[in-house]
Amino acid sequence: MKTTATSCSNIAFIKYWGNADPQLRIAANPSLSMNLADLTITATVQFDPDFPSDTLTINGEHVTGGAAERVFRQMDIIRQKANFSHRAKIATESNFPAGAGIASSAAAFSALAVAGAAAAGLALSEAELSALARRGSGSACRSVPPGFVQWLAGGTDETSFATTIAPADHWDLVDVVAIVSAEHKAVGSTGGHALADTGVLQAARVASATERFIAAKEAVLAKDLPALGTVIEEDAVMMHGVMMTSRPPLFYWQPATLAVIHAVYQWRADGIPVYFTIDAGPNVHLICERPHAAAVESLARALPGVQKTMRSGVGGGARVLPSP
Repeated sequence: MKTTATSCSNIAFIKYWGNADPQLRIAANPSLSMNLADLTITATVQFDPDFPSDTLTINGEHVTGGAAERVFRQMDIIRQKANFSHRAKIATESNFPAGAGIASSAAAFSALAVAGAAAAGLALSEAELSALARRGSGSACRSVPPGFVQWLAGGTDETSFATTIAPADHWDLVDVVAIVSAEHKAVGSTGGHALADTGVLQAARVASATERFIAAKEAVLAKDLPALGTVIEEDAVMMHGVMMTSRPPLFYWQPATLAVIHAVYQWRADGIPVYFTIDAGPNVHLICERPHAAAVESLARALPGVQKTMRSGVGGGARVLPSP
């Protein structure tokens, strides 16, 4: 059977960085995110007993090596659940850069989980699909449910999944992404997670993460942007502090990254309510309410070092698309 599914990227307000169980990708701390309606990946999965091997194409290009093996391992989990051994033909299409800190793996593996499960004839619950997506990319579990989403780390494969705390129409937030580099990062998130515990700051970050998670969740539910903005900026800087002090250190920021951060402080001083967060990459996510999004985007585009911007509101969950 052949099935196509689509999924949004998500932007983490409270970050996932480091694993309690690396093999199962069970997070060291809870996290909170917002799905991004306009940054999506579509995945098509077809299982067939006549296929000699698994194959993967990404944006029309045949892919082998580690990236493909990671996808094939997710298909192995699906095959085990479906109790068959059929190989798969897999294709994904993205409308935003991969490997640049815009959660491309989250969108990809959530779409792959939903498409793959449906193609295998599995009737999985949202929680089961979220857990399946997590096995490919931890943050992918947060792209399965819609809207504003929490991932309570859990302690087992069955209990580590994401759930919606508020629907997409709860709060008209916008993420304006200031792209300072679309290059694929040298060390991906999987490699970065493995380094998280090598530095002394990770333990302090994890110990205080639940407090920030609760504060951010309360701010989302109350639609309190200053409260949310304060905690997401703190959490992002803490995560990058861990990265910069791991062994070896990870420096995802570029000069333009820091320039955007300083600009955000100035914009707020000038009366524009906007806050920043940064995932595992150099690009800066500017969080504001929709009435200010056009102004924020215009200001960001004018900054030296910003190559382009992308804008998205809050998105729904991963879903199967109708057959053509």
